[in-house]
Amino acid sequence: MNRRTVLGSALIGAAAATASTASAKAAKPKGKTGPRNLITDVAGIKIGQAQDANARTGVTVILCEKPAVAAVDVRGGGPAGRETDVLKAENLVQEVDAIVLSGGSVYGLASADGIAAWMGMRGRGYGMGGGAGVPPSPIVPAACLYDLANGGDKQWGMDPPYRQLAVEALEGAGDAFALGTAGAGYGAQAGGLKGGIGSASAVTSDGWTVGAIAAVNSVGSVIAPDSKQFWAAPFEIDGEFGALGTADLSAAHEDWGSAKFNPRPRENTTIACVATDVALSRVECQRLAIMAQDGLSRAIRPAHAPFDGDTVFVLSTGKITIDDPAQRNIAVSRLGNIAADVLARAIARGVYEATAYDGSATGTWKSPG
Repeated sequence: MNRRTVLGSALIGAAAATASTASAKAAKPKGKTGPRNLITDVAGIKIGQAQDANARTGVTVILCEKPAVAAVDVRGGGPAGRETDVLKAENLVQEVDAIVLSGGSVYGLASADGIAAWMGMRGRGYGMGGGAGVPPSPIVPAACLYDLANGGDKQWGMDPPYRQLAVEALEGAGDAFALGTAGAGYGAQAGGLKGGIGSASAVTSDGWTVGAIAAVNSVGSVIAPDSKQFWAAPFEIDGEFGALGTADLSAAHEDWGSAKFNPRPRENTTIACVATDVALSRVECQRLAIMAQDGLSRAIRPAHAPFDGDTVFVLSTGKITIDDPAQRNIAVSRLGNIAADVLARAIARGVYEATAYDGSATGTWKSPG
């Protein structure tokens, strides 16, 4: 065998080995979702949604079957929120009854009023031991996105629809719910594409569940420039948002791709909630919320801008306990990393599943227009 033949054989062998390695990497499992691949895979969480097609807006309610420990992390420069201060670790109440995500900007904050009234009438909420006839105080934090300029009829005068939409959503809460153009994501726009409501879940090797839900109305783009590939593609499981892979995930530092043109303050937001069935303290939930915000950075470019109102809530339903104190910080680290991945996937799914409403000039991921 001459030197050229030996060299050729070596190169062929190296190429085969590289191909085999690439194939092995491509086949590497990326994790396991819950049975629905929704936040409702977390035991104790239900979702209800309602929308007003004429006004092009809607509400999503995250219902805790029992009060759940909660926290929030706000990173955007233009948030619209309710009862976020009550979630600070040093404050009295440690649990919430529900979380509301809504369209409507400041008008949407009334959605939580509807939930509070509905729950209070039924005796649910935080009580101070008052006498007969003293109602409890349901704890219902909320975050809203801006969808006022999407062409819907917003001439509602003194009667914005959000309070009633929230009650309708709550009364229909369950395990299954629509993604895309639904609920709080009905009137959303994500960069240059139609936004929407997205959700995803993950189950760890030891049986912990983490789920996320997001209403995506970002100034930034969820796809790479000149591509349809989602920035969240490295975390995709089972082709849940198109299975296009990661080959085209690159951009110059000043290239925002299909981000919104001329973004204006308070008109852009990604609002989200992450839930887990692992029992966590308020402080541990806060760390989880901080870590989960990385999911926005993994899925949207840019994220946390002055124009956004990016807000992430966290809920712990406490179904699974970790008794070894030495393992708790490790557990929180694991959960936080998973939460960021799951939230990134939820964001991509919200845009992937979005459909256009009648008369909309905004393209969707599936039909760019």
